[in-house]
Amino acid sequence: MSSAPQEPSRRVDGPFILKPLLDEVPLSADGSESDVKINCVDYYDNNLYVGTSASELLHFVKIPPDPSDRTGRPVYILASRLAPYYAEPSGASSGSLPGVQQILILPRAGKACIRCNWTVTFYSLPELSPAYGNRKLRNCSWIGGVDLNEPFDSQAHDGRPAAQTVLVSLNRLIQAIRLGEEPRIVHDIPLPGSTLSVRRDAIACVADSKSYLLLDVERQLRIPLMSISSLDESPPPDEIGHAQSLPAPSPTGGVTRSNSSAHNRPSMGAQSHSRSTSLGTSVFQPDSGPSTPSRSPPPGEDGATPSSTNKPLPQPPSRTGTPSQPQRQVFLKPHIASPTPEEFLVIRGTSPVEPCIGMFVNLDGDPTRAPVSFERFPKEMVVDCASSDPSQPTPQDDNDGFVLASMAKETEQGIRHGIDIQPLNASDGPENDRYWLEAEDVDGSVVYGIRSLTGSDSTEMEEIVSRLRQKKFTPFSISADTSTVSLKSADSRTALSIERLSKEKELFDSDSQDGEALPEGWEASRDTEAEEFTRRLAQTQTRLAVWVGNRIWWAMRNPLVARYDSVLEAACPAGYVGSQKIDRRAVVSVLGAIRRREPQTELEFLTFSYLKQKVGLLLLTSLLSSPAGQEFSDGEIGVLEEVLVESSLDPRVVLSLIPGVRNEIIQGRRGIWISSGIKRTADAFIRSSEFEESSRHGVGSLSPRILHLLRRFLIKWRGMKGLPSVSEEVEVYRTVDAALLLVLLELDRSTLQTAGGRAAGAGGAVRKELNEVVDKGVDCFERAVGLLETYHRLFILSRLYQSRKMAGDVLATWRRIVEGERDDGQELRDGELRVREYLSRIRSQPLVQEYGVWLARRNPKLGVQVFTEDNGRAPRFEPEHVVDILREDAPDAVKYYLEHLVFGKGSTGYVRDLIWYYLDVVVGDLESSADRRSAVMATYDAYRALDSPKPAYRHFLADNAPTPAEDAGDVHHSRLRLLQLLSGPHPYDAAAIRARIAAALPADLLVPEAIILSGRERNHEDALRLLVHRLGDYDTAVSYCLGGGKGIMGSGRVPGSEPASSPPPADQQQRLLYAVLNEFLRIEDVSDRVEQTGALLDRFGRWFEVDHVLGLIPDSWSVDVVSGFLVGALRRLVVEQNEAVVRRALNGAQNLRVSHDVISKIDELGSSVEAG
Repeated sequence: MSSAPQEPSRRVDGPFILKPLLDEVPLSADGSESDVKINCVDYYDNNLYVGTSASELLHFVKIPPDPSDRTGRPVYILASRLAPYYAEPSGASSGSLPGVQQILILPRAGKACIRCNWTVTFYSLPELSPAYGNRKLRNCSWIGGVDLNEPFDSQAHDGRPAAQTVLVSLNRLIQAIRLGEEPRIVHDIPLPGSTLSVRRDAIACVADSKSYLLLDVERQLRIPLMSISSLDESPPPDEIGHAQSLPAPSPTGGVTRSNSSAHNRPSMGAQSHSRSTSLGTSVFQPDSGPSTPSRSPPPGEDGATPSSTNKPLPQPPSRTGTPSQPQRQVFLKPHIASPTPEEFLVIRGTSPVEPCIGMFVNLDGDPTRAPVSFERFPKEMVVDCASSDPSQPTPQDDNDGFVLASMAKETEQGIRHGIDIQPLNASDGPENDRYWLEAEDVDGSVVYGIRSLTGSDSTEMEEIVSRLRQKKFTPFSISADTSTVSLKSADSRTALSIERLSKEKELFDSDSQDGEALPEGWEASRDTEAEEFTRRLAQTQTRLAVWVGNRIWWAMRNPLVARYDSVLEAACPAGYVGSQKIDRRAVVSVLGAIRRREPQTELEFLTFSYLKQKVGLLLLTSLLSSPAGQEFSDGEIGVLEEVLVESSLDPRVVLSLIPGVRNEIIQGRRGIWISSGIKRTADAFIRSSEFEESSRHGVGSLSPRILHLLRRFLIKWRGMKGLPSVSEEVEVYRTVDAALLLVLLELDRSTLQTAGGRAAGAGGAVRKELNEVVDKGVDCFERAVGLLETYHRLFILSRLYQSRKMAGDVLATWRRIVEGERDDGQELRDGELRVREYLSRIRSQPLVQEYGVWLARRNPKLGVQVFTEDNGRAPRFEPEHVVDILREDAPDAVKYYLEHLVFGKGSTGYVRDLIWYYLDVVVGDLESSADRRSAVMATYDAYRALDSPKPAYRHFLADNAPTPAEDAGDVHHSRLRLLQLLSGPHPYDAAAIRARIAAALPADLLVPEAIILSGRERNHEDALRLLVHRLGDYDTAVSYCLGGGKGIMGSGRVPGSEPASSPPPADQQQRLLYAVLNEFLRIEDVSDRVEQTGALLDRFGRWFEVDHVLGLIPDSWSVDVVSGFLVGALRRLVVEQNEAVVRRALNGAQNLRVSHDVISKIDELGSSVEAG
């Protein structure tokens, strides 16, 4: 038979869920199941065994689903319907018998023990053929006590089934029987009335009808614990927890046989069991009837009448449901479980309808941990501890397991039955609550059965697959055309983004993923791989079964991803669309719960990542939709930021939920792959009408808090560049960089608008981050250029170019700013100077030439510095080449470059060219402006009007230069430079210069130039005349005479050139002094004439002849005018006379000394006779 189609379980956040195992168990062969119920269930090795109240054992075999059907469920086929043998007490009706009471599977021994109506029969696994010659045990109230510390399914070393020891509770004793190839008694334990036992090694926890005790099976010792009912008298305090010897066994020993007849069997030849007193002797007597019961007997075979005897029937074993106790006394069914190898759990209460507790004791009978409590006394109780489910944490992390109890509870609708679930430990954690579990479509008045099975079953948890399976997420698949049109009308930047998006997709798809062509069907293949990977992780093991009526379920550990996801779903009462109604506190509580855990498996890691991602998405949608008065606090914003980064959710998914910014997403050819549960959450929000309305607006509609959240989130993502954990790195970081740049630009634009332009150029934290992002480089270069152009941030655009060493684009952008193009940031201060400095740091000579010429046209002085740079990184320009290009493209800068060559480098070869440039500047200015001509003439009059002593005219001219702000400043500078060069020793054509001046200006306008030219032409008299009478620069006239007509308007020497020649001859100087004397004597102003003539004679009287001077001086002048000259002349005469006397005396003395030397020499030589 096949089970019914699987229905999805209700959303629960408890630690367990129910998964259908068998939906319709055929409790009776004829279909009349009204009074038949399931008593017990066990499962091992794909075989399901069901014991019913109709004293039948149903054997089902599991047929796995088709491997190609991912959603298929296994099918359980009824293999046999067995009616186990039992001895029916005389006078008992079939309706009062409990039926199959126990199914004990012994995997190591390969046997099954079936207790039906207090009779135990033995069968071989898995087909349930009779074992041990159809031997039986009668009057058995319990069979179990298998050592839980032994592995269930291990075999002997020779490959044969291994023996297992069980404890059989009989009326007067407990027998430890070892079941292997043959059953053998190990121990007789004189402990009457036992009804339940659970064993760990040699220590068993045993219960009778009233109390619990610990039993040492090997040493035959017992430790009394406590009574089952707190109303009953407990053992004396001095006995509790203390080991006691068991009483000696009764002389009769063995197993007594009840006076009963065999049910549905022929008469037995031997009705009693006997055994030898030696250990290991068989105690079973084979039945004389058929050794093998019929398989699935037809309904008509149950009509045999049980035989009776004249003997009175003994009382049935305790705790069997027969009315053997007084009516007023309430007996509670004992419950024992062993959560760990070192402890037992026992239940103690007062009545079935009052609260009770579960107490934990160790193998010595001492309490081990805090007790658990129940609202009512349980019907059944199991413990689920070390789960083999890979989706669950280790037992330590999961509070050591759970206690599951079938019980009833009081509700508003009355008494309802279900499964009460609580953790074993009372420690902190999300499992520290009590959970109530009910099956769907089940009457609440029906009691639940629950059992920990011998074997486990592996199941794929669809709750895991449906949430964690990777699916392709397409953020723009929903109403993309509508959004595009509306966005274009709302924001030009967004419109550009949409247009860019479509073009960039085509471009990016062609070059992403290393340019490799995607194989056909790659998406379906990846989807299949993702599903297979998730299904491998979703494999879980379970060994708990729950049944109600004719239905059986697996009680499975609810995966953490499903548990907490249910909490998140419950926190969204209006679904993911109604994000305004999200319970943020409940969402954050899930985050706190998973942060207390450390992932131990790959599934846990994926689970925690998924939950963090979903928490982040829910909080983000709540933030985006939060109405007035429900805004996020700073703490909640911080939590949202942390979880978005911590979850490692693809930032493109986050950005897909944010209007304006979502247009920066780059999907790539492979798209965006995220968990299915995250995809459903994101899709639901994107499909909402609220989002569709908000997506019509651009990024400017976002609040500053959201923009700052995005800023911090994206900056942290940028910090993860290069990490191997980031998949689709190229697309992710292109998206991150574009979105971050957009957010920063929008924030900075808002700052500029708020400050009203006062913050332009200054910036702040956002500006600093914007500059850092651009300076460090972005992956979305083309998009970044478009954004910066759109926001009119040209200087930041230049920084972007600089991050990629694109010097040409940097300079082109600066040129746009300098030429007046809009730059909202206004960060480029002294743009021309910045260009000049930048040109000195680049190596490209063509760029230096291009922008040097451009700069020379705008600012000739600054532009020339580009070509005169000595420390530049580009190759140097030859001066001839520079002069040529400047003459062609920046004529106004030629003069400044020539100045650099002449005055800076001492290149005298360009003096002549520079003179003509200066001359053109000066002549052109004076020729074009009568006011300038008048101003020049006025300087002459002003200088002549100065009282003596007065500076030389060249100093006067330099000191009265116009300020740089005045238009005439450059002309005046050119004139001073012209006078300096004309006065120098450099060769030039004086006649041509004079002709150029004469052709354009009046002859008396440029007096200093005329003086220099006259001196150059050796027309000294004319030069002196102009100096004395036109300028009134008397000192310069005297200097002219002393210098021979050179350097009268400056040093006249260019730095680096050869120094001037030696002073002129004295006769030339004297001749020029006589000429200037004549000019002084002709000065129009009498006082100046007398003053300057007297001063000249006083200073240079030695150059003049007294008689000549006296002949020139008018007789009308006072002697005082020439007194100094005359006194000097007389003094010179006296000096000369005295010098002559001294000289004569020195000559006489010298003659005497010479004569003395001659006489002395003759005396030394003596006389000599010369032969004739």
